[in-house]
Amino acid sequence: MVDNSRKNTVLRWAFDIAVILLGAAVYSLGVHCFISPNNIAPGGATGVAIIISGLTDWQVGTLIMLLNVPLIIAGFLLLNKATMVKTLISVAAITVATDLAEVFVPIYSAENGNGIMAAIFGGALMGAGMGLTYQREGTSGGTDIITKIINRFLPDLKLGGIQAALDGIVVLLGLAIYKDINVVLFAVVAIFVQSKFIDVLVYGSQESRFLLIFSHCPTEIAHKLIEQERGVTLLKGEGAYSGEERQVIATAVHRSAYSKVKRIIKEIDPKAFVVTTTAGEVYGEGFTKLN
Repeated sequence: MVDNSRKNTVLRWAFDIAVILLGAAVYSLGVHCFISPNNIAPGGATGVAIIISGLTDWQVGTLIMLLNVPLIIAGFLLLNKATMVKTLISVAAITVATDLAEVFVPIYSAENGNGIMAAIFGGALMGAGMGLTYQREGTSGGTDIITKIINRFLPDLKLGGIQAALDGIVVLLGLAIYKDINVVLFAVVAIFVQSKFIDVLVYGSQESRFLLIFSHCPTEIAHKLIEQERGVTLLKGEGAYSGEERQVIATAVHRSAYSKVKRIIKEIDPKAFVVTTTAGEVYGEGFTKLN
């Protein structure tokens, strides 16, 4: 039993890393082909790297790694270690893929006002790459790490608001450097498209999900969710046909944790019956403070 569990863990990690590497490659194509050559700085460490690269001879991928080094160290000290291992793999892969792309992959140079196309396609590829990484519980580094650290100490602040503020600072930095309002507008478009692709690919369009879980292993699932610091309530239920009493698990999770919760349920009881609904607003511990 222990050997099978260990084997499953190894296989899961191998699959996670494979998907993260794919995500890094897709993300890098967006940066190299569309975003960087058109001086679009779409927030985050990548946006800062593109700005610095435009002012120096440094490669974008190398700069992404250098900017992420102190953030990754802070992340290992303050955040979940497994997530940070996957983040380190993602950032390293993005660095290598972006620098290699400069040698082997052609770029799209926006002309005659086609910068909007670069922003759309670049944002789409970056969002798809980040979505794949998020699905496997990793991040692309940069402001993702800063956002999680800030949220740990200031849990009442919304993750989206923190991310938007950090990206806004980078976009304004791009305006100060390039002195071209069009480039800034293209950056806003790229950020918007990127966020939509992440939402569609990974989470759906809402921030939180409410789950009712009907399983023959309710205690095991509940304990595993509690270990992940999820709030769980066990409701008493009765089968209308069988008349059997059973426990129903009720829990609410942030969209970023939804994939992980589904994985936990599948690992413990693949035959579980799960009802998921969108939670427009969730108040209480771990979510927005009830005012």
